[in-house]
Amino acid sequence: MKITNIQVFVTGAAWRNLIFIRLDTDEGISGCAEATSHNKTRAVLGYLEEVKRRYVIGADPFDIENLFARMFRLDYSYAATVQTTVISAVEIACWDIIGKFLGQPVWRLLGGKCRDRVPAYANGWYTTERKPELWAAQARKVIEKGYRAMKFDPFGAGGLELSRAETNLAVSLVEAVRDAVGPEIELFIEAHGRFSPATSIAIARELERFQPGWYEEPVPPENTGALLEVKNHISIPVATGERCYTRYGFRELIERRAADILQPDVIHAGGLLETKKIAAMAEPYYMMIAPHNSAGPGCTAASVHFAVCTPNFKIQETFDDFSEPWLKQAVRGAPEVRDGSFDPPAAPGLGIELDEDTIRQHPPREGFFNLWDPDWNRREFGVKA
Repeated sequence: MKITNIQVFVTGAAWRNLIFIRLDTDEGISGCAEATSHNKTRAVLGYLEEVKRRYVIGADPFDIENLFARMFRLDYSYAATVQTTVISAVEIACWDIIGKFLGQPVWRLLGGKCRDRVPAYANGWYTTERKPELWAAQARKVIEKGYRAMKFDPFGAGGLELSRAETNLAVSLVEAVRDAVGPEIELFIEAHGRFSPATSIAIARELERFQPGWYEEPVPPENTGALLEVKNHISIPVATGERCYTRYGFRELIERRAADILQPDVIHAGGLLETKKIAAMAEPYYMMIAPHNSAGPGCTAASVHFAVCTPNFKIQETFDDFSEPWLKQAVRGAPEVRDGSFDPPAAPGLGIELDEDTIRQHPPREGFFNLWDPDWNRREFGVKA
């Protein structure tokens, strides 16, 4: 079997464009995957065009290790998330082809079932003005959908430091959400890598009384020592990893035990097999894996397959219930949350197909997702059709 073509599809949503690919083969089997990368749509599209004939067309989709190695090594200079997003999309689409060819869901091919249900947590639900009563109301709606866990970033447009007024507001938002959902619901606090170690430690100590399940990206992602400093001075588990790519990017985090929970994103970290390798590296250090997913249903599908077959998986992020409803039509067959969890997919491959008509009805948008804008959480901010 040989890959004969890559088709690329882009659709515009509220705060990012979603990119999907389809690999066609000479045996009539196609494989789909998502290649969304925030603020980098044109870069990803350009790199997809570059690798199309250099590596992908003519390759056997079963030769995943060789295809990954050539795409990762032979271009010499690393382009971080652009390069690894394209590699991930091609790799995941190959698994979709393989699963369809063999008549098996991908998770069966990557080790088999480790769990009957995949716990999920909600993100993207807090799109109102930053007022405690509004966030409390939104949080209750999340629980009404059956979720038992949710994540949110209560911080405004802070940098390395955060003013006392902004800190007080952030604490009041967390308090309002905790009061609204009760003590049994898991809350994950997101910092998006804004703060210095001193600021992050001070904030974490104010949040400890709300018993969050983790404190995510408490410092910028490029400094493992700073992350370790925070981890050693707070009692909340530390999570990070969405901006680390491949096993090489996670090596220092794991060896230095600089986090408790790792968050590789399967559509950025290098694909399904590479994310399995990251999880295997983390397992002897007793680190859990909670895959990042701020993209769309294509990323959700790949992430759920990973979750089913990975022993040290913890919980899966999803935005899908809080994004535009038509996205579920654009990616037919993607897993959906039921009573707070995903079921293991049963269809061959990833179990998804792209609806080209729906994608075309929602063309790409010009916009810029900027966490340093005061109203970034409103999602429509800074985006124009």
